[in-house]
Amino acid sequence: MQPADDTTKAALAAGERTATHTTRLGGRDVSAQVQSWQVERSYATDLPEAMRAFAGSSAAQFQLQLSGTGGKSSPELYSPWAQRASGDAARPGQSVVHEAGVGGGGALPAFRGTLRNRSAASGSDTVELSALDGAERLRGPAQLPRPYTGLWWRRPVATATWCVDELLRQAGIHSSPPPRAPEFQPDQPLSLVHATLHGGFATPYGMPEDLPDPRHYTWTRAGAPHEMALVPRGTPPGGKGVMMSWFPRSRVTCPGSKLFAEVWVNTALGTGDTARIELELNRSGTATGTLFVEVDFVAGTVTVGSESSATQGGTWVWSQWGAAMKAQRGVWHFGAFFDLTASGSTVQPVVHPRLTAPDGTHFAGTATPMTPGFGQQVSSELRKVRLVTSMAAEGLQVTAGLPGIPTAEEFAHTGTWTKTATLDEPILPLMVIPKVSGSQWEAITQIAKASLSTAEIDERGMFRWRNFTRFATVPTSPDLTLTTVRDIASLTLTEEIDACRNYCVQPVKDWSAVGIVEGAVVNDTEIREIPPYGSLTVSYTFAEEELDIGPPDTDDDSVHTYGSSFRVAPYFAGGAFAIKGAVDALIRREEGYVVLRLTNRTPLRLYTITKDGKPSVRIVSLKPSREPVERQSVSYRPGSASERFYGRQEFYAEADEWIQDSRAAQQLANAMRAAGEYPVPVMGDVQVLYDPRVQLGDVVRIQDPGGAVLDTLAWVVGISTTAGGDGGVQQTLSLRGTRSNGVPTDTGLTPDGPVAPPPPDLFATYASVKTAYPTLAALLAARGTWREVKENTGV
Repeated sequence: MQPADDTTKAALAAGERTATHTTRLGGRDVSAQVQSWQVERSYATDLPEAMRAFAGSSAAQFQLQLSGTGGKSSPELYSPWAQRASGDAARPGQSVVHEAGVGGGGALPAFRGTLRNRSAASGSDTVELSALDGAERLRGPAQLPRPYTGLWWRRPVATATWCVDELLRQAGIHSSPPPRAPEFQPDQPLSLVHATLHGGFATPYGMPEDLPDPRHYTWTRAGAPHEMALVPRGTPPGGKGVMMSWFPRSRVTCPGSKLFAEVWVNTALGTGDTARIELELNRSGTATGTLFVEVDFVAGTVTVGSESSATQGGTWVWSQWGAAMKAQRGVWHFGAFFDLTASGSTVQPVVHPRLTAPDGTHFAGTATPMTPGFGQQVSSELRKVRLVTSMAAEGLQVTAGLPGIPTAEEFAHTGTWTKTATLDEPILPLMVIPKVSGSQWEAITQIAKASLSTAEIDERGMFRWRNFTRFATVPTSPDLTLTTVRDIASLTLTEEIDACRNYCVQPVKDWSAVGIVEGAVVNDTEIREIPPYGSLTVSYTFAEEELDIGPPDTDDDSVHTYGSSFRVAPYFAGGAFAIKGAVDALIRREEGYVVLRLTNRTPLRLYTITKDGKPSVRIVSLKPSREPVERQSVSYRPGSASERFYGRQEFYAEADEWIQDSRAAQQLANAMRAAGEYPVPVMGDVQVLYDPRVQLGDVVRIQDPGGAVLDTLAWVVGISTTAGGDGGVQQTLSLRGTRSNGVPTDTGLTPDGPVAPPPPDLFATYASVKTAYPTLAALLAARGTWREVKENTGV
């Protein structure tokens, strides 16, 4: 329930039900012009009404009737052809905020959204407006990454909860800080990796490459820096923590780049006290370079370094913040800025760390170059971003192109985002992220129904996602008590046998035995020119069933690169030497195509040409080796009390791509049976005295001492509130019981069987025949057959 002030509580306790309200259109107060208003919100669930569970999404609708003011009619002010100065307040897409209360107390939020349409009847003084809540923001096309990594490792790459969070982020609804530079713009900063770790390793920017063993980590919301975090619960043999990695969205070059890497950690959760971010650079041949930042909260140190597989590395250690690092347990934000700009083919990286403590204190080191002769990096491309942590971690980001290390305010994302979404514990592990279509809201609704979850945007505009585990425990205390003596106008209870569900089946798509194979291989048919400091963009056909791939590697003449790759040379001729560390490669997927963008970071004119003079761009797609096997998880107790009293009542969930884990499928099947094993009396729509505090999902206590003698708890699954200009208000709640009325006992009853007993024996006996026919002559005179005499049919 929404919190209310003491004046409102006193008015509600006294039975005051005259509504007051405040309505704003585009920030303009039009409360005095409101003739009537109505707010409706409910879960669009497809579960049977008598199950003590519900799922689906809720999009609130607001209806408003406005009159005119200042001597002008409402159509003159707000019709589609009204003057913009007044009419824009009621245009479709305009913001609308409605608050309501009772008894002179503070008005509570009732609706926040945008107008969808308006209707003005000429000659009247009424304009009708309708609006939709924040779900309107989720009308953009749904898009989700589909990395191949889960099938490669045969481990979960994401969860359904991560997918919901990503769909929200696309609409600007955030549960944690957004990427610093999500959109590609030439010569501007670019987010290379943005891994929220909100129940998955997938990312819209970048590509997961190494996935940890699920036995070594878990997900948690408790103690997460923002919303959800990965928590190590075991250290792999020979490791310092759980390791995961991603390919960057763009393979930026070194020298020439400026990279900023950061992550949030909670030192109070996990198995250790260290975390490390590594940036792996791909040099010629098999050589690699590494840039890293590592924190150790036991030693109280921050170490930033530059290493190489071929030459001696160099490190700088900051220990002056050690006292705070050791003393303050909780959420820390750390990162490092790596300046790799140089005019030649080698660079001494300049490193610059920054931390933020749990109490908000900022610590920043000075920009420090690597000591000459140590930590030198040569021509290469960023190939991989790696995170190794023994602490809870959330929100890994790597950004290229920032002019310098972010300020304290920029580091904290101050003023760049507002938390407008809350999630639930992650459910439904995914090895392959399903294809989605339609709008973001439609995709979220589909996930909610498949996972027995609910998705809603509340009266304040906050998105809330809650999964089926909320039904595992039957609530024991209500948020509000309603009685037929005062609060309830009418109450009808129904119960039907068909609503019982004691045999529940959840189909599951089993990907455990599916691998990945090469799909179509695209070999470019043209040698292409990349101008000095310029870019080249090429599109290649990409089938819908093919999985996402990372940017191609830059090939050289010393080793052969498998998978997607390209080679550049300074001459349009065979035999020209290959150049490394000169071209940034960015790849993205767009409506049946994969788009490759190559950016030349040198003053040379470069060509995509192989050593033998052929086009060098090669794009290798990947796809599942075969379709998943559909299996079924069944929840059923043979001979249960439910089956004895109600018979076998079956419920088959729809086969859905979102259910890929047999354990999760069994949990869903068990949850469905637990919710439907005994039919819950259906209360339907209940008209009650208006209470502006009631919200969807609240638990109310229904008491009917004089009628049905009812005293039970119920969930609120729908709310409809209507008010007129005189302040009169009506509220109707749709309720769903939280429990059944126990197991039938049939005390004092002897139920009749399904088949009636046989009729009494009507055959004639010897005595009855002798009485009817004393002599043989009398029997013969009757001229009856043996059957007629035996069955006594009137002979």
